[in-house]
Amino acid sequence: MSRENELASKPVPAEENASDHSAPQTAHEAPSVTAAVADTAAPSHDAAAATAVAAAPATEEQASSTSTSQSTSSESHSPEYTAPESVSSSGNGSAGAPAESSEATTSTDETASAEAESAEGMEKLIEQYAVPEPAASEGEIFDGRVVAVTDAGVIVDVGGKFEGLVPASEFLDAGTTNPFGAGQTIEVERLHEHKDGYVLLSHTRAHRRRVWERIDKSYREHETIKGKVLERIKGGLVVDIGVRAFLPASQLELRPVHDLEAWKDRELDLRVLKLNRKRGNVVVSRRALLEEAAKTKRDALMDSLVEGSTVTGRVKNITDYGVFVDLGGLDGLLHVTDLAWGRVKHPNEIVKVNDEIEVKILKFDKEKSRISLGRKQLLADPWAGVPERFTAGTRIKAKVVGVTDYGAFVQLEPGVEGLIHVSEMSWSRRVKHPSKIVKVGDDVEVVVLEVKPDAQRISLGLKQALPDPWQAAAERFPVGTIISGRVRSLTDFGAFIEVDEGLEGLIHISDISWTERVKHPSEKFKKGDTVQAKVLKVDAENRRLSLGLKQVNDIWANFFAAHKVNDVIKGKVVRTTDFGAFVELAEGIEALCHVSEIEERRPKGERDREKSPRKDRAASLLTTGQEYEFKIIRTEPDQHKIGLSYRAAQKQIERKEMETFHTTSAKSSPTATIGDAIRANLAKRQNS
Repeated sequence: MSRENELASKPVPAEENASDHSAPQTAHEAPSVTAAVADTAAPSHDAAAATAVAAAPATEEQASSTSTSQSTSSESHSPEYTAPESVSSSGNGSAGAPAESSEATTSTDETASAEAESAEGMEKLIEQYAVPEPAASEGEIFDGRVVAVTDAGVIVDVGGKFEGLVPASEFLDAGTTNPFGAGQTIEVERLHEHKDGYVLLSHTRAHRRRVWERIDKSYREHETIKGKVLERIKGGLVVDIGVRAFLPASQLELRPVHDLEAWKDRELDLRVLKLNRKRGNVVVSRRALLEEAAKTKRDALMDSLVEGSTVTGRVKNITDYGVFVDLGGLDGLLHVTDLAWGRVKHPNEIVKVNDEIEVKILKFDKEKSRISLGRKQLLADPWAGVPERFTAGTRIKAKVVGVTDYGAFVQLEPGVEGLIHVSEMSWSRRVKHPSKIVKVGDDVEVVVLEVKPDAQRISLGLKQALPDPWQAAAERFPVGTIISGRVRSLTDFGAFIEVDEGLEGLIHISDISWTERVKHPSEKFKKGDTVQAKVLKVDAENRRLSLGLKQVNDIWANFFAAHKVNDVIKGKVVRTTDFGAFVELAEGIEALCHVSEIEERRPKGERDREKSPRKDRAASLLTTGQEYEFKIIRTEPDQHKIGLSYRAAQKQIERKEMETFHTTSAKSSPTATIGDAIRANLAKRQNS
């Protein structure tokens, strides 16, 4: 059996069963003086047995119980003495004195005198026992006075016309010496035995009964009881509360206790949790008292807490996200962001466990018992003079304290931080992550862009402290300049070309080719290709640079240099529309011949009678895919537009033919007419 089971199985004294085995006795039973003398001379056998059993310390209560159950009472509770006939020879007036009549036969006078004295003694005894006085009953506990201390034990005056004896063996069995002296008061319990003419008493049983009564009362009325830790056993501690009780480790503190050895020999206030008096089992708790005290303090604290007030607490626990502070029975959370004005990597940089700190109650939810605390709110606010110290446009050196996906945080001064957004880090648009530009611990020079003191935010720029490539873009890359760059990205509407660090231009899809119809830039470019382009426009204010690929080889400029207005040029009709015909004059050069410049102008009446569509009228004179001669009537070099006239070209051709005809006819036949010239021209066209 384990030690704790031995402790739990110790039985309760069974003094209530003692009367079941005792011999019945009449309250007015009158034993003879001779019998009393005999009882005094012969010690009880049951008393000796009780002393022998009590010698085993582990079974002290069992021995006491067994002794009580086997004893029989040999003394009257309240004897009423009747003088027997056989005591006429008694001599000295004492109930136990032997008769000496054999020595008084020498003279009649001496015999008469002795008989008179004997009669007088008997009368005193009769007077002594004639009136019954109450005496303590078996199993009763009462206070007595120590009369004397002998080798046999402690003689106690019980106040009932007899004296009792607490055997010395009772103290020896308990492993102690007699602590009592004459005149002291002692608490005892009457046993059902006699020894040396005394009623046997037990101080140990009386004390143990009082202890159990105290434990039972504490258990029933939920009272506090004191105990001393004796030893450590498996699962907890053994505590002396008058009897050995078990204190589980889980009931020792509010939080788990790992070092139980440190609790040995300590005096503790305890609460009885379980009690089995029959088996001698007692389970006690210290935690129950602590929880009650904590609840009382917590209830009182909750009634006194007010948002905005300042309280003192003790650091109970530290986590990555904050500190739990014990305010005296109620815990509050001090978030890491409310520890200090500056950046805090971990709360243990500021506080340690068991530190006492002053905090401010930021929020208190009484229903959920949640308290939000702040420490930095009690410190000087570093943001108080920020708008005056850091105005927009100010250059300042700072240290990078954090890098995120969207930017970098820098410390301007203790407790004051600003954000460099990723878009404000470089003039180039290709910053993938802020960590490519800066890292924690770097010293950087930044420019204050915006200050929001109410939100405690400062927007900073890193690129603003560097030269802006767009400010000199117009000077470095004037319109018409041929540049070389690398394709950075492709979109549906064009390709972005990196001209210089932080400077990109766009080749629009319409500026890729003069002759081809490009549906997507990927048909002509690949990311990373190096291309040459011509600067078409520079907009430094909006940071836009327009580039052209087809303008590098400008066929329009060459065409306008070679052809002027009123020139007649041959072109091929590529398509006809409602408003005219598009004519290809050279590779990549198209011009428009409006429908009004295709057919001859006719009187209004004739035009009204002509109901055919304009497109059909244009197609009836100009066939797609055929070449005709057209006259250039308008040019717009900037817009790359050319206006043609088929009718004017035909008239100019006719005039030239007439001039030619007149020149030749004058030489061949002076009688030639205009009709001859027209017929010759028509015949020539038909042949061609």
